[in-house]
Amino acid sequence: LTGCVVGLYVLVVGVLGTVFRARSSLPSSLLATGVVAVLFQPLRDRLQRTVNRLMYGERDEPYAVVSRLARRLEGTLAPSAVLPTIVQTVQEALKLPYAAIALKQDEEFPLLAVVGTPVADTLRLPLMYQHEVVGRLILATRGPGEDFSPADRRLLDDLARQAGVAAHVVQLHEEAVRLNIDLQRSREALVTAREEERRRLRRDLHDGLGPVLASLTLKVDAAHDELNYDVVAAASMLHHIKQDIQGAVADIRRLVYALRPPALDDFGLVEALRLQAEQYQDASLKVTFDAPEMLPPLSAAVEVAAYRIVLESLTNVTRHAHAHTCQIRLAIGDALELEVRDDGWGLPAEHTAGVGMVSMRERTAELGGRWLVERIPGGGTRVWASLPVGAPADG
Repeated sequence: LTGCVVGLYVLVVGVLGTVFRARSSLPSSLLATGVVAVLFQPLRDRLQRTVNRLMYGERDEPYAVVSRLARRLEGTLAPSAVLPTIVQTVQEALKLPYAAIALKQDEEFPLLAVVGTPVADTLRLPLMYQHEVVGRLILATRGPGEDFSPADRRLLDDLARQAGVAAHVVQLHEEAVRLNIDLQRSREALVTAREEERRRLRRDLHDGLGPVLASLTLKVDAAHDELNYDVVAAASMLHHIKQDIQGAVADIRRLVYALRPPALDDFGLVEALRLQAEQYQDASLKVTFDAPEMLPPLSAAVEVAAYRIVLESLTNVTRHAHAHTCQIRLAIGDALELEVRDDGWGLPAEHTAGVGMVSMRERTAELGGRWLVERIPGGGTRVWASLPVGAPADG
């Protein structure tokens, strides 16, 4: 700018001196000074804007930057391109060597969009949506030891507000994608479990009950024929047939029990668990049961899951815990809460989940509930589950 001023002054003085052929340079100097004063301010403003744009980007034109960012976001169709568009716009607008956005996921902030080369000294601006932090805008200064000016901060605040809304939209999209994946996995798990159950029932019916019932038909025919010749032998055969029928009935009951415990239909969840708690109690283990007298109508899936989780926990207590007392608690609110607590040895520091624990966790996950097994300080184990209370199935 100084060079332009001096050059313009010399040019005007020279031109005026030539035109007027003035002997004295004072009038030319005064006239040149006036011309420079008139022309300098517009020229300085233009040169200053050009220099600022080259050195600092568009920090002096916040409306233009925000408008360009809005247009780019409107034209961005894929949610995966929203955050890269934001960081690219910020980096270009302020001539920064590095810009990035970290999106909040649980309690962590992984980087999802980066432009430029990372540096050690960065500015981290929170991206807010309705007073909640949804991400961070991470920026590097233009040079080592250089800070952002008030004009930079004003533009960054405006951009951060726009970016906060966009980051929240991306966050919702990613959450929807994760829920879709979880839903698909749950559907696959349900289909797999159903088909495995059908395969088990088919195998039990085909390999167990099928041959037994077929052999009973032959034995009945043989006993019928034997009645004409040896009544004693026929009676013995009928006795064996009766035993086979009783065994077949026991197999049928076992299959039915595997589908749904009959105690749930006969007594209800609370009384069925109370009876099971009494059966597990002996001289070495005292089992206490705390539950409401009546529960609201529960879906069949919730009843079966609660029954199986408590029974599996009781089995683990008697087999592995070496406990003296065991407490079973049921509570109902927005969800059905189960807790089985013992004073045994507790979980080892490093343990591998067995079939029982995996089954409890899967039953809870299928219903969208929560499950926890933990070591109690001072000794013992606590199994806790929360099952959503949905509308009971008809029939």
